[in-house]
Amino acid sequence: METRELIQNGNELRKDIVTMCYMSKAGHVGGSLSSIDILNTLYNAEMKHRPAQPDWSGRDRFVLSKGHVAESLFAVLAQQGYMEKEELGTFSAFGSRLIGHPNNKIDGIEMNTGALGHGVCVAVGMAIAGKMDHCPWRVYCLMGDGEQAEGSVWEAAMAAAHYNLDNLVLILDRNGLQISGNTEDVMALRDIHLKYEAFGFNVIETDGHNYEDLMAAFTLARHTKEKPTLIVANTVKGKGISFMENVAAWHHGVLNEEQYMQAMKELEEQA
Repeated sequence: METRELIQNGNELRKDIVTMCYMSKAGHVGGSLSSIDILNTLYNAEMKHRPAQPDWSGRDRFVLSKGHVAESLFAVLAQQGYMEKEELGTFSAFGSRLIGHPNNKIDGIEMNTGALGHGVCVAVGMAIAGKMDHCPWRVYCLMGDGEQAEGSVWEAAMAAAHYNLDNLVLILDRNGLQISGNTEDVMALRDIHLKYEAFGFNVIETDGHNYEDLMAAFTLARHTKEKPTLIVANTVKGKGISFMENVAAWHHGVLNEEQYMQAMKELEEQA
């Protein structure tokens, strides 16, 4: 997709996310809105994948380590054709496949995630397997900044650098907020890029809402050899909805009817 198409597509995905969260009275709307431009870029401009052949052996792998923003991934998968879009209306309903976290009963989802710090470990394992089997595919993993407090993240990072996993790209949704407040107050990350560089990563910092910058970052990652890449994507929690932006309460907020109507009105105006 071209940049203009990605922008339009991102707006539609935001509408889907907001609607899913409003209808279900559940979900993690703030982080889904901060990360959706990253997912939009991955699935429409970066990764090799085939919705009609979800188990295609040559596909790039994606792991949503911050699994609580599952509605963003569900929205993208539906738009890609991995499921019928009408199924989004069942999000968090009894008996639905679309529970509050990714699960591999759904085509296009590699693994169940939710416990923070686990997805990145599995992504490293996938990348090691790809290297051992001399496979051309790549592994992408989206993490949250609050998730960086998990020790398993750093064990995985150490292994990724040790095994020279240049087929691995970690993406950090750096929105600065987590469920209990500002990340720097809860568990300060400070210069997170320096930490990953010290672990042996190629680190690229970019605007997580600018599609041209995101595509350029992924291109740089593809051309990096002998080391894994971390893309620090600076984002805004609740991006696109004025009353949600940079408000920690919308990590797991529930929209009432008035808020839903306002949110959709703002997205229509942006379109």
